[in-house]
Amino acid sequence: MVQATPADRERVVDTVVTAFRADPAFRYFFPDETRFDDQAAAFAGHLFDRRVCRGTVWVVEGGAAVAMWDAPGEDPADPVSTLDLPPQSRARLERFDAVVGAALPASPFWYLGVLATHPDHAGRRWGRSLMAAGLDGAAGLPAYLETANPRNVDLYRGVGWELVTSAVVGDDQRANDPGLPVWVMRHPGRSGRS
Repeated sequence: MVQATPADRERVVDTVVTAFRADPAFRYFFPDETRFDDQAAAFAGHLFDRRVCRGTVWVVEGGAAVAMWDAPGEDPADPVSTLDLPPQSRARLERFDAVVGAALPASPFWYLGVLATHPDHAGRRWGRSLMAAGLDGAAGLPAYLETANPRNVDLYRGVGWELVTSAVVGDDQRANDPGLPVWVMRHPGRSGRS
């Protein structure tokens, strides 16, 4: 695994879009099937662009697997005002960031914003390796992540993450907004490889 560079962008975006094609959060953010790939790609590129210049994106095989982290002091919220997204998608992303942000501590922490492996490379444990490397580099500080996929909760628990809170992201005022369950998790941090 290596630190990503801007040259990895295209492959990373493809990995994220392909890996998250059935992800509950991405489907909630981008519900229009005819525009899903374009909107998800724009968002994945946005996530990559704001982190790669900070040196907090790591990849395997040029982006076949990727971990995008935020270091302490960096706001993990992903402002989407510059993206060409429909108002519904933008509003859902902003509500999601607000719900997750409310569960994060005021003290320093690392944040795992994206962990994805292209399905063609699933089962190689690259995601776990990228996660472990990020935790090792966190210098003993805690780390946080969120997931909207209920299957991931037990997977993360199995590698040392603990549930902080769960919530439903949604707008009660809109009958057509089904809401999105989200789980915020914390890893206590570690020093060196275990």
